[in-house]
Amino acid sequence: MHFMQSLQHAWQRNHSLVCVGLDPDPAKFPVHLAGKPEAVFDFCAAIVDATADLVCAFKPQIAHFAALRAEGVLERLIAHIHEKHPGVPVILDAKRGDIGSTAQRYAIEAFERYGADAVTANPYLGYDSIAPFLEHADKGVVLLCRTSNPGGADFQALDCGGAPLYLRVAETIAAKWDAHGNCLLVTGATWPEELGKVRAVAGDMPLLVPGIGAQGGDVAAVLHHGLTTNGTGLVISSSRAILYAGHGEDFAQAARTATTQLRDAINAHR
Repeated sequence: MHFMQSLQHAWQRNHSLVCVGLDPDPAKFPVHLAGKPEAVFDFCAAIVDATADLVCAFKPQIAHFAALRAEGVLERLIAHIHEKHPGVPVILDAKRGDIGSTAQRYAIEAFERYGADAVTANPYLGYDSIAPFLEHADKGVVLLCRTSNPGGADFQALDCGGAPLYLRVAETIAAKWDAHGNCLLVTGATWPEELGKVRAVAGDMPLLVPGIGAQGGDVAAVLHHGLTTNGTGLVISSSRAILYAGHGEDFAQAARTATTQLRDAINAHR
């Protein structure tokens, strides 16, 4: 199934715009998992199984696995999601960006090795660096636009012919790159008014919205500026506030509770 179809079905089926980020940090795991060989997989799989009916997507962060030499665990985790929770798409958070054969290999890595349904990418090198991802018409390509970090404005807010660079990025992707209808834009919850400006130029293109939870993004403001006319269009990501909501053996249930609370808070403003 096309990534966009999976996302739309998950929005409706689970009545949710929540995306759970999977960023494992063993230093924050419950004590009973400490030192266990399968701790990373067991922790992440438990979070997935506890929240899959409450989310529209999962977003594993590749660096959190690679730093632990756990790329094989990431492969198993994505396969687990597809097997146990079919219909919930997986966005591989890799922020890849390169040219030529290297870009092609990054696309193979994301879609064939890991089996992700979508991948994050950096558009800074231009269209040819993203084309190998876009050619996978059934997969999602999530492009950085106005990121949630404070330093994002160093370049993204620079004037570019009368509009900030991030808006030029949004305009270009919407008008020229999205021929297969498989593009999304990353727009941080920490800048809701700027998110609204992206929505105005990107139409109904889905927006991946980090910055809710630990980074302090405001749910009501994000919904006000970012919803499409049908009440969807957003993939609102939260990682640490969900993953580490609990510290005991009931950590997965605590994650479920935190996910439910976020989903309900979002839905109250839809």
